[in-house]
Amino acid sequence: MESVDILSVLFLVALLAGFIDAIAGGGGLLSIPALLWAGLSPVETLATNKAQAVFGSGTAAANFIHKGQVDLRAAAFAAACTFFGSAAGALLVQRLDSALLGQLIPLLLIGFALYFLFSPRVSELDSRQRLATPLFALTVGFWVGFYDGFFGPGAGTFFAMGYVALLGYNLRRATAHSKLLNFASNLAALLIFLPAGQIRWPVAAVMAAGQLLGAWLGSHLVLRHGAALVRPVLVASSLLISAELLFDRWG
Repeated sequence: MESVDILSVLFLVALLAGFIDAIAGGGGLLSIPALLWAGLSPVETLATNKAQAVFGSGTAAANFIHKGQVDLRAAAFAAACTFFGSAAGALLVQRLDSALLGQLIPLLLIGFALYFLFSPRVSELDSRQRLATPLFALTVGFWVGFYDGFFGPGAGTFFAMGYVALLGYNLRRATAHSKLLNFASNLAALLIFLPAGQIRWPVAAVMAAGQLLGAWLGSHLVLRHGAALVRPVLVASSLLISAELLFDRWG
């Protein structure tokens, strides 16, 4: 299955997924179906997807940190909680049916999309914090991380939404911090999947190159355009993730 033609398609898919993920999340909607199309088993798909996604989220996070958009001291505990949450989810998904979460996630994403579409608070300006930062780490950080390790699609979108709605971050800062949490989540799940030997490394390597380029481009656009770019992409990403999950369940 690892022909030049297929690997070329997967590279382009990873580039676009990394680009979208760096802006608003939801790149897994592209990479996971592409890996299944390429002939990987479901477990290989999940493991290989984490192996390539960690490069995209890591690139975006590093760029945002370099540009001073991430408060590492404030985000460290959330990243740690996300890491352990994702590890727990990745361990559990090997024992349970991950489709169980599919019942609730689309409705939540649609609700968040409507919130971002109509709320006047979603802008370049920080707003009022509604939740203490340590509590945010223990709830949103851990449980979205758990969801990402267990199921996956839209985790970056959930992180960004949480930063805006609960910590009062503007969209640029929320996106930057969500990439750090995304990286922690991807890394934890990858470390859990490694011993099982389910990662297709030639595929992961090609897609990692695409992720690096896409994430670099996407993160630079976020820094340049802020909410004017992130807001519509975030709404579209939420609705597309919802549609995909609903179609998988009822289609």
